[in-house]
Amino acid sequence: MFGRLGPVLDAAEAASPVNAVEAVTRELGVALGATSAGFLIADLAGRALVRLAHVPADPPGGGPACGPLARGERRDAEESATALPYDGGPFEQAVRTQAVQVVPPGGLHRGAADADEWTVLAPVTERGEVLGLLELCLPEEPDTDALAEIAGTGHLLAFVVIANRRHTDLFEWGQRSRPSSLSAEIQQRLLPGPRTCEAAAFTLSAWLEPAADIAGDTFDYSLARDLLHLSMTDAMGHGVGAALTASLCVAGLRGARRQGASLLEQAAATNAALSENAADHRTDDFVTGLLARLDLPTGVLELVNAGHVAPYLARDGAVSALELPADLPFGMFPDTTYRTTRLELRPGDRLVLVTDGMLERNAGSVDLAAAVLESLALHPREAVRGLADNVLRATGDALRDDATIMFVDWHGHHDRERRTVSGADPRRPSDPLV
Repeated sequence: MFGRLGPVLDAAEAASPVNAVEAVTRELGVALGATSAGFLIADLAGRALVRLAHVPADPPGGGPACGPLARGERRDAEESATALPYDGGPFEQAVRTQAVQVVPPGGLHRGAADADEWTVLAPVTERGEVLGLLELCLPEEPDTDALAEIAGTGHLLAFVVIANRRHTDLFEWGQRSRPSSLSAEIQQRLLPGPRTCEAAAFTLSAWLEPAADIAGDTFDYSLARDLLHLSMTDAMGHGVGAALTASLCVAGLRGARRQGASLLEQAAATNAALSENAADHRTDDFVTGLLARLDLPTGVLELVNAGHVAPYLARDGAVSALELPADLPFGMFPDTTYRTTRLELRPGDRLVLVTDGMLERNAGSVDLAAAVLESLALHPREAVRGLADNVLRATGDALRDDATIMFVDWHGHHDRERRTVSGADPRRPSDPLV
């Protein structure tokens, strides 16, 4: 594989960012003896993969122009995106288990398209963040060595995707299976790029299920050498106003954090910025929030609660809400002072942060503590999505408030290197669906 690294990087750099992933996938397919190769990107809604394709309006050779839309397909000019919803089959199993799936001829029910070929699906993952799948069609069943090489190839492709998506909207467009309002656009830009992060000491994953009228939820995290910073905030109101208030809050927190401020200093700086803005514009906007800082060598967690829903802790087979003193939300009064609470995490603990959208109205019919308990065997990546699915079912897919969840599993072992196989920790995947 490493002997192919040069040609792969050359192919990525030679192509436009729009074509780079396709060019690299094609190069990898040829090197691995595949009859076809493709990349399926993970849908932002978290419940499908998307096959991206270029469909020329005037194909070379004078052939017919692009035809009618296929099932699950949408187009923008010459770009095509076809959604493949998760159905418990090989595509979802590859994402869930983070293991290469081998499908025998005819196993995907494509008719003549796969009647004589083996299909291999390899996770395209970086630090536990699922970017999609590499799909290869092979004339013969791959052996163990070939599968190991394909798995490594999928990991390599993850870095090509990450590097090139910075320069084009194509991948973002492909991932968006539902319309995005202006407030949703603002909200998405406030969230960290990867929603999942694996390290030796912890595994983190977060999920935001937006309401029809965006309500200003955000989450954030940042890893320092020996510290993990976390935040979850909920701006008052809905729509663009709430999104703009959330923007000011997140910028205040990040700016203070990046200047080396303590947790209390971050809270004070953000409260001052929001209070000043409210006074200048004669509004009463405010933001509830939870700020946390985890000391990675010791597992000591420091928390600030600015009028937010208390977090939950899963420990030794039980789930309970943490008792934290609640200070006023950010932006209400400029002279508000904040307090910290300290908690020592133990290996095996799962910390759960939520916004009130997980608890309000019909969503309140979900027993959150019981749902967290049932999800303990799942990787946080699947657990947060499963919890969001529960809330959507309870509300009839009609959320009135954003519902946001963050799971942090504490493993300890900050002094050790993380064990990985092709971008994922092999000791912590979710079990296959049965």
